[in-house]
Amino acid sequence: MNIVITGTAQGIGLALAEKFLREGHRVFGFDIRESPITHPQFRHIRQDIRAESFPPLPEPEILINNAGTLEERDAIDVNLTATIRFTEHFLDSAALRSVLFIASASARNGAEFPMYVASKAGIVGYMKNLALSAAKRGITCNSISPGGVVTPANRHILEDERLYAAVKAETLLGKWAEAEEIADLAYYLTVVNRSITGEDILIDNGEMLKSNFIW
Repeated sequence: MNIVITGTAQGIGLALAEKFLREGHRVFGFDIRESPITHPQFRHIRQDIRAESFPPLPEPEILINNAGTLEERDAIDVNLTATIRFTEHFLDSAALRSVLFIASASARNGAEFPMYVASKAGIVGYMKNLALSAAKRGITCNSISPGGVVTPANRHILEDERLYAAVKAETLLGKWAEAEEIADLAYYLTVVNRSITGEDILIDNGEMLKSNFIW
């Protein structure tokens, strides 16, 4: 199948691309950075998703919106507005069978910077709206909301023993997820799944559930 994934140069996006390549699919990756992937079934498009136009591609069967920024000044523009526009660019694909968004646990608990939180909450809302309209074509549409993930974007925490111990202590399982775990779930939701749609799947090691009961 033809798979379009944004933000494939590192972290979750890189893990996504590698997962689909291992499974024998053809991947078209978008990123503003160079890609470390060298694979005959991978085509890297070095481009900002905020662009006004995109190169012609074979009709995608799966679209995964992963690209995003932590920068507050760009969060709404990149994480929400550009992601919606990028998605709608490929919605006319007659082959499209699944759309997936990488959102964030912060869309539920609000525990990050304001514009970032708003952008990810907006993506979850848009995902549900798209699920309603795409259902008549048999297209599934879901999002994954990761909590803490071991990626280069979180290096400042991972390399600080005090900070990393503090964030792990906020989870029930005492750890963060690996990017490959997000990729495995993404593969299930887009390739295997036929009946889950309009859902935001939380993968946060129990951080959202953790509470200290005081009596």
